Amino acid sequence: MTFRLFAVTTAALALAVAGCNKTDTTNGAAPDQPAQAAKAAGDQTIAAALDKNGRFYQAAHAAGLDSTLAGPGPYTVLVPRDEAFGKVEGALKDSGNPENRAELTRVLTLHILPGTVLVDDLAKAVDNGKGKALIQTMNGETLTATKDGGKVVLTDSSGGKATIVDGDQKRSNGVVQYIDTILTPSAQAAPKK
Repeated sequence: MTFRLFAVTTAALALAVAGCNKTDTTNGAAPDQPAQAAKAAGDQTIAAALDKNGRFYQAAHAAGLDSTLAGPGPYTVLVPRDEAFGKVEGALKDSGNPENRAELTRVLTLHILPGTVLVDDLAKAVDNGKGKALIQTMNGETLTATKDGGKVVLTDSSGGKATIVDGDQKRSNGVVQYIDTILTPSAQAAPKK
C-alpha cells in the first residue's frame, strides 16, 4: 500500500509539475513562493499547525498522511472544517478502521495540491481561464476552481462544491486553505474478476 500511494503521489506530482508550464490555469507557483511561505510561517509545518483534535488531522493520521504533511513539501492542503465531517459516510465516518485506509487516503489526497497555491493564485487562474481553472490534486484527479461572490469555489468530479472560507494559512512547507465541505473523488471502477 505504501509503495502504491508513493507511486500515485509521485505520478500526480509529475503531472502537476509538467502541466504548470503549459497553461496559467494549473497549479503554478512562482519559484520564490515556498521561500516566502517559509519565512512567513517560521518552522511550523502543516502537520504541526493542524488541530490534533480536529477531524482532518485525525483522518490524516489514520491514513498515515500526517508524516507527509510534516515533510518538506511544498503542499497546499484543503482542510474541511470539522462540521463538514458530520455530513459524510464511509471511510471518513470511521477513519480509525484499518479496512478504510485505502479509501481514506484516496479522499484525503484529493484535498492536497502539489506546490504552494494561494487564494489569489487561484482567483487569477480563474480570471485567466475565463471563469474557471483546472487544479491537479495529489491523488491524480482534477478540481475545477471558479469564483462566486468574490470567493473561490472548488468543484470535484461528482459536482460537489467547497468554498474556501479561511485561506492562506502559511506554513514552513506550504499553505492551508480551510474549506466548508469535503470533496469527493470520482467513483472507482469495480475490480475485474
